[in-house]
Amino acid sequence: MKRTLLFKEKNGGKAFFFKKNGISLISGFVLLIFLVASSETASAIPSYARQTGLSCSACHTVFPELTSFGRQFKLNGYTLTGIKTISQTKVMKENKKNTLVNLLSISPLSVMFKTGVTRLAKTIPGTQNNDVEFPQATSLYYGGQITPHLGAFIQVTMDGESGTFGMDMTDIRYANTTSIGKTPVLYGLTLNNGPMMQDVWNTASPWSFPYSSSGVAPTPTASTLIEGALAGSTMGVGAYGLLNNTLYLGFSIYRSAPFGATFPPNITSESTIKGVSPYWRLALQHQWDKSYLEVGTFGLSTDLYPTGITGKTNNYTDVGVDLQYDYSFGKKQITLHSSYIAEKQNLNAGYAIGDNQLLSNKLNTFKTDVSIFFRTGCKFTLGYFSNTGGDDNIIYQPEEIYGSRTGGPNSSGLMTQFDYLPWENTKISLIYTAYNKFNGASKNYDGFARNAADNNSIYIQFWFLF
Repeated sequence: MKRTLLFKEKNGGKAFFFKKNGISLISGFVLLIFLVASSETASAIPSYARQTGLSCSACHTVFPELTSFGRQFKLNGYTLTGIKTISQTKVMKENKKNTLVNLLSISPLSVMFKTGVTRLAKTIPGTQNNDVEFPQATSLYYGGQITPHLGAFIQVTMDGESGTFGMDMTDIRYANTTSIGKTPVLYGLTLNNGPMMQDVWNTASPWSFPYSSSGVAPTPTASTLIEGALAGSTMGVGAYGLLNNTLYLGFSIYRSAPFGATFPPNITSESTIKGVSPYWRLALQHQWDKSYLEVGTFGLSTDLYPTGITGKTNNYTDVGVDLQYDYSFGKKQITLHSSYIAEKQNLNAGYAIGDNQLLSNKLNTFKTDVSIFFRTGCKFTLGYFSNTGGDDNIIYQPEEIYGSRTGGPNSSGLMTQFDYLPWENTKISLIYTAYNKFNGASKNYDGFARNAADNNSIYIQFWFLF
């Protein structure tokens, strides 16, 4: 399988648009905002809120972006409870007690429903515009404590396009605390289904801006492997530690675990990991009175069989750096996220069978966004993104909509998003993206007379959690 196809699995729609024909959509959105703004606000009550007795705003500004408390809740294995539990203990030697079971007294299940409308600047040939996804996705998830020190986030999602259910994001954790001398240490184990799934910062995929996007708008073909190409098709086991609430260290290894595909992997399998793929994460954080800062680095090294389970492999080495800064003043908060990922590609398998022009290549991605959050439930975000890399006329070849006339992956643009939470578990978003460059060029980028700006879009989304 060509690397191009692997990247196309990422085309969940990070591209958006606006033009004069979209005025009626915006007018309807503004009217809806006016109507719901007059309603009495209430706290959101999905699984974690039910378990802790805290409102959604304790862990999130605008979900899924985490607050400092939200990051600690996740690092502690989703186990904080503020309600009565069903427990049984056993008295051991020296009157020590061993807890045999500690179950939540309420259901830890929640439902997510997303729907939206997308309008492209220029209709994709042979399709209609003003596309409605109802639903775009529907999820059932378990969220919360399983037993003392053990908790989980397990999500099963029905994709609106395929109409099928599948495993989505999964993170099962054991967490505890100890000390080294006078230094407090939080430590844990994680079982998850994709690199960076266990990350607690909103700087890199899958938790980075944009947190949700259209399922129909075209997106750039190229993205680094660590940004999600392995998510949902692997199993990872790892350990992490947080020293003195300052230094975070994490390490995991991943192995292919295809869902809804041939299992065990055989000669027909695609993108199968050879051996295991190591992932590492290091971050420094500090909380002041009104501000918070995190700087970190992360990486992944993967050998993939493009097809089958023997022979030559393609190697991808991703190294990234990230930064998050929060500043609170009054009833407002300004947040800055930024990340840069450099991927080195050694494409031995693809080169041997003619799937790529060059034996080695590179791909770099840069993302940054700044937002202002008003505690009345409004948030405005402005983001910039850029993909750059080496040309390859086989991987990036001319193809209508998703191809590249120039043989290059370079794409860049701006994204703006306005979020409104009439209630803490309900989000209405207006998202617009303008492309400066798409798959290597601004004009006629695919070789079929489509321009980068033709993929600009406007997307209105409704996101419910209950």
